Amino acid sequence: MIALVPPGVYAPQEDTELLAGALFDEPLPPGAEVLDVGTGSGALALEAARRGSRVTAVDVSWSAVWAARLNARLAGLPVHIRHGNLFEPVNGDTFDLILANPPYVPAPDGHRRPPRGAARAWDAGGDGRMVVDRICREAPGLLRPGGVLLLVQSGLSGPDLTVGQLCAAGLKAAVTRRRRIALGPVLRRRERWLRERGMLPVAEDKEELVVVRAELPV
Repeated sequence: MIALVPPGVYAPQEDTELLAGALFDEPLPPGAEVLDVGTGSGALALEAARRGSRVTAVDVSWSAVWAARLNARLAGLPVHIRHGNLFEPVNGDTFDLILANPPYVPAPDGHRRPPRGAARAWDAGGDGRMVVDRICREAPGLLRPGGVLLLVQSGLSGPDLTVGQLCAAGLKAAVTRRRRIALGPVLRRRERWLRERGMLPVAEDKEELVVVRAELPV
């Protein structure tokens, strides 16, 4: 999918693939304005650019920004890649489609996110919603009428809450894709903690990934 993923940058995984499938199914007008927030290595931004969209990608990590820029150059695709925290670099802009694969893994250290390092790409506070909640608050204001938000997250971090928040913001929202996968290394290390909190049922040995699609009515 991409050429370069340096250390400390989130590599495309099952969640990337699930969101890419939702992107593939999304009808986009010619020259659609697309935002990929938290782009990582740029994999989803490049997929959107291959469809002829005008793509802006944002990441808070400089390593990710440089990786995405290099991957776009190697692919020969025009992607405008900015450094910044979520929507801050595109304040005042609007988009036909917003893609988001944010950090969503519950972490035992409560309401703090790691300031640096690879874990910054997945740790999202005690309930896994520290970044997802912000996207639910801020993304609706960046959508054009008829615009769509596609967000991937774990079933451990409350997809129903995501749908509810987006509906309350005036969007038509629903879970449109689901995939069950084996627990990865991070969740296996936290398995006991997750079960003690009731976030992972005792008999469950897999994680469910979901895509939430939310559309701003015309």
